[in-house]
Amino acid sequence: MTTTICYPHTTDLASDDYLVVGLATCFIKDDDGVHEVNVVEPIPSAALEAIVKGIPTSYKVATATTIGSVIPGEALRLPECFPSDAQFCDDFVFRATASARTYKARSIAQSHIPTGTTREDFNFSTERKRVLNSQRIVKTEDNVKQHEYTHKVL
Repeated sequence: MTTTICYPHTTDLASDDYLVVGLATCFIKDDDGVHEVNVVEPIPSAALEAIVKGIPTSYKVATATTIGSVIPGEALRLPECFPSDAQFCDDFVFRATASARTYKARSIAQSHIPTGTTREDFNFSTERKRVLNSQRIVKTEDNVKQHEYTHKVL
């Protein structure tokens, strides 16, 4: 028997629905520099299919589980194969339910990592760092100088 998850707008999901959760290497920038942090994120089916094909990714490991084992109730449960210092991403529950729906819509993607198994053979790379707290600050000096006739009809 399956139970539905207590989260708004998830009447279509049951606790035994397939979900892939990845351990990503991200970075946080502060006054002391850039620091590495392990983040637990749900991986949607399209992203998993691209990662399996060999694109560079920040995911070290991914585990296939069920949404009910990661979100058993009000609190989140870290997968056993992940380090204890890993932290869940922002909006994890919302993103996990959205990701679980992608595997329901494209069930063929579930064959990449069978439920209960872990996969680590990704093209792991931190060449392009994922900085979580980066801000884009636009300055006046960033504006491109245009010719004086750019917006005039000649």
